[in-house]
Amino acid sequence: MDSDVVIIGAGAAGLSLAWRLLSPPADLTAPTVVLIDAPPGSGLRPPERTWCYWEQGEGDYDSWLSASWRQVRVRAPDGRPLLRDLGSLRYKMLGSTAFARGLEPRLATAHRIEAVVEGIVDHAEGVCVAYRAAGRPLRHISARRVFDSRPPTSAPPARVALLQHFKGWFVRTERPAFTPDTVELMDFRTPQPEHGLSFGYVLPLSTHEALVEYTEFSAAALADHAYDAALCHYTESLLRLGTFHVRATEQGRIPMTDAHHARRAGRNVFRIGSAGGAVRPSTGYAFAAIQRQAAAIANALHRGLEPVPPPAHSPRSLAMDAILLRGLGTGRIAGPEFFTSLFDRVPAERLLRFLDGDTSRSEELRIGLHTPVLAMLRTAVEVPFLARRA
Repeated sequence: MDSDVVIIGAGAAGLSLAWRLLSPPADLTAPTVVLIDAPPGSGLRPPERTWCYWEQGEGDYDSWLSASWRQVRVRAPDGRPLLRDLGSLRYKMLGSTAFARGLEPRLATAHRIEAVVEGIVDHAEGVCVAYRAAGRPLRHISARRVFDSRPPTSAPPARVALLQHFKGWFVRTERPAFTPDTVELMDFRTPQPEHGLSFGYVLPLSTHEALVEYTEFSAAALADHAYDAALCHYTESLLRLGTFHVRATEQGRIPMTDAHHARRAGRNVFRIGSAGGAVRPSTGYAFAAIQRQAAAIANALHRGLEPVPPPAHSPRSLAMDAILLRGLGTGRIAGPEFFTSLFDRVPAERLLRFLDGDTSRSEELRIGLHTPVLAMLRTAVEVPFLARRA
């Protein structure tokens, strides 16, 4: 064997797993790790991005954060602000470049390869990975196990599906325009699509700087000029920022479905990250689930157990998400009113714990009573009979 573990992809999932594998408890030995990432310019490496998540107290990556906040605000369609304190939680923003640079010293013993993986052969003794570096012939590496974070070539079939799509501008204003201690989590003053929802999202970095995004949950993405038009309307007519400069942009599309993501792709091949179902279908958040998944895999492998990635979200959470997505997609549930009502009536800390799957059944029942109960029940009865489609 050339290595104990090969990890394909050096995004949040691949880097997080590599670090945890190479940081075993003092009485255990770290496995040998090879990290294969697509080379720049290949079209397979994701662009610079930001990840947001919430956690209690200090975290492993706090020294690399762009910012963190103790308050969030939701604005109803009529502009009514709902300012909420997060209690013991902090909402955190981490850039992918800062994350990769911060972890680099901790990955010093990993063997890193820039190449495109062209094949994986799984057999009883291990796995053979075929890869090609730029301008080089095809090469092979063998490992006991492979963890693959690449997105699948086709989406698995699902009963319900929406797309979360967004574009953001990193802006600097000429006058003080932002409240540094508060995230504008959902601003529903934006024009709403016929089915689904849209909102503004503001992550302030200082009184003059912020990431300002326009986000939609709907059936299809927009043309690029439509995002720019929506951002112009939001920054000029709603936020009234005045003169500002766009320093950078980010854009993304996140499938929101109840598809089953197979976490095992063979006897010794496993899927991690979004490929392994880490994205929470109802929100698009994944970073915290990726951390839980990576820690569980590393703990199992360090102790000689079968390192099958655990489910990122509970069946109960996924069932509730399917109901919500179906309700939003059919127009049966009005998204802005739904989320505004939840933030109005449920403590923000409990609501964020719910979105992380960290609430009890009794807490979830109390949260459910603040939703449109009849529409939710009707949708809950309907979802099990829907056909799964690609």
